[in-house]
Amino acid sequence: MLGRAVMDGGIAKRFWIKFRNDSVFALYSPFFVCLASGRLDSDAFCHCISQDVHFLKAFAHAYEMAEDCAYDDDDKSGILDLRKRVVQRLKAHDILVREWGFELPDESISNNATVRYTDFLLAVASGRVEGEKVPGKIATPFERTKVAAYILGAMAPCMRLYSSISNEIQALLGPDDSSHIYRKWIDSYSSQNFEEFAFQIEDMLDKLSISLTGEELEVIEKLYHQAIKLGADFFTKQPVSQQTIVPLAHVLDPAEHRLTIFCDFDLTCTAFDSAAILAEIAIITAPKAYSNGSQSQLARMSSADLRSTWGDISTQYTEEYEQCIESIMVGKKVEKFDYEGLHKSLEQVAEFEKRANIRVIKSGVLQGLDIEDIERAGHRLTLQEGCRGFFQKIVKNDTLKAEVHVLSYCWCGDLIRSAFSSADLDELKVHSNEFAYEQGVTTGDIVKNVESPMDKLQAFNDIVKERAGEGKPLTLYIGGEVGDLLCLLQADIGIVIGSSSSLRRLGDQFGVSFVPLFSGLVKKQRELVEDASCCWKGLSGVLYTVSSWAEIYAFILGSGQFLALGVDNISKQQVRLNIKFNRTKMRGKLLRKTEKDKGNSYESMV
Repeated sequence: MLGRAVMDGGIAKRFWIKFRNDSVFALYSPFFVCLASGRLDSDAFCHCISQDVHFLKAFAHAYEMAEDCAYDDDDKSGILDLRKRVVQRLKAHDILVREWGFELPDESISNNATVRYTDFLLAVASGRVEGEKVPGKIATPFERTKVAAYILGAMAPCMRLYSSISNEIQALLGPDDSSHIYRKWIDSYSSQNFEEFAFQIEDMLDKLSISLTGEELEVIEKLYHQAIKLGADFFTKQPVSQQTIVPLAHVLDPAEHRLTIFCDFDLTCTAFDSAAILAEIAIITAPKAYSNGSQSQLARMSSADLRSTWGDISTQYTEEYEQCIESIMVGKKVEKFDYEGLHKSLEQVAEFEKRANIRVIKSGVLQGLDIEDIERAGHRLTLQEGCRGFFQKIVKNDTLKAEVHVLSYCWCGDLIRSAFSSADLDELKVHSNEFAYEQGVTTGDIVKNVESPMDKLQAFNDIVKERAGEGKPLTLYIGGEVGDLLCLLQADIGIVIGSSSSLRRLGDQFGVSFVPLFSGLVKKQRELVEDASCCWKGLSGVLYTVSSWAEIYAFILGSGQFLALGVDNISKQQVRLNIKFNRTKMRGKLLRKTEKDKGNSYESMV
């Protein structure tokens, strides 16, 4: 069955899942946001489509070389079928474009982004990987199969990228919406026929890779990753002369606007909740405190007793939190956005959080923690993928001049500061609770600065007020928990990351609309073109949802240096391809991406 290997978890599917965040930068590019809105200038569209000829020719050539490399007759036949489909599309290209309603310009020269991908593709099809025993003359069936797999590994991401993006845009269109000027293009690439084409090449890649070693699969993974970056780079580099809504950093006039970014910490920036991390530090370091002869309550409690106490506190917190949310949900769902009603209801959450903090203090589980252990855990704290890179680019952007404030319920600001300082992010301003210390050891008490949604909102408003007079304000809040709701709604742009069911339920109860960020940007782009203006404004009742930090990065900063890591400035960990294509010797570099360990134990943090 077509696509079976992919659905069963073949390497093509695994690589796409692993690297699909790179495709977000293409989706959020000015080109696709404008195209999805139906307001993309036709010259920009025709220029991009004119480059298809260069892509199709390179793909046809690469398929031909892969077919020559393949040893098995079935493999040859499968690759031949793929090549025929490309050749047929190449022959019908002009006719197809005219059916879409466009007349292509005579652009026989490919642009730089096209050249980078096609050169890379043909280089892989013509060359060898350094260290691989693949001489100029490929001899054995295994060597031939391996090279064919390398070639398809450099091609498959492009097909999946087109399919993924076109389906994202298709989902925004109504079934009877025939007025969209680019509807036929979207229909073509989101069609079942094109999806089968994408599955076919992925199935073939899976099949050719079955007999490869782990090292050889790593080579394909690097080729795949490089190809998806080059594919995304192609779209982000498309010239769009009209005014666009993205990327935000390029749209804002730094002489007029001042951007303030607010962000939650726990489970927004982190992969773990800081409360559990701090409790685990206490449990793990208890034997150390005992051996040092400390007379604190912590030293007198065994690790087992600490773990049992913390378990009871956690269970009670979870149960009472759910009861608190359910008590708010008892009321009738409002018909339109009711900020004041939500604010009043969240007072129950505020009282609950304060009671929970008092319970923790009285338990003594946070007494006797060494500041060095806390800072060490902060340095080793796992942040969400893309979070660190986003803030690093924000604080180093001298043109944007944005301020970043972290608003958190975390009991210990030192943990947050340590987590960010390990990424050279000392510029981030942290607003949270703090531990009380005596000679570098916690007393068990908490300096309560930010305990509730109202405390967060107060800090938010104070910061905005402090920056008044510096220019036209624009506030952006990133969060994912109930405690962030008031700030998310008060901000000009509220972005929800994560999947908190409580946040969604409360928001729905009080008329909050949750809109996928890409969909929201497409609507804003349409407004920009039609009304010659577009403004972001708080208390609109609309929050934008994302599934990754890559979406936030793409929206605010664009592709920038993110894609450049895999296109123009490969990191030191790389694989070199020695190429012989025609009479030119070319050299490409592939990013060696090591998968981040998301399963770091709390023990390793300490």
